[in-house]
Amino acid sequence: MTTFTTRITAMYTLQQPDPDYVVNALWEVTGVDGTYTASIGGNTQFNSADQEGAFIPYDQLTEATVIGWIPESAITSAQQCVQGQIDSLITPPVSPAAQPLPWVA
Repeated sequence: MTTFTTRITAMYTLQQPDPDYVVNALWEVTGVDGTYTASIGGNTQFNSADQEGAFIPYDQLTEATVIGWIPESAITSAQQCVQGQIDSLITPPVSPAAQPLPWVA
């Protein structure tokens, strides 16, 4: 069974409509299944027109708060990609192999 974690790797801000207003977050989903690990990065942009709730000053943000701003569908999609990578590590896909032509000596 794969255990997934999501972490924020970087945030970008503008000074409007509030000081240090987060407009972009880079994030990474990592999956671990026994000895197999895979990850994929994501990027979510934020617009003040879509803001719900009160503005939270930058120095009061937590990683969990920012992760909560990322659409659940984006994280779910990333987890599915990571699971596909892990599945390929556990059971590598079979690739056809080139063979010499039988009529060429």
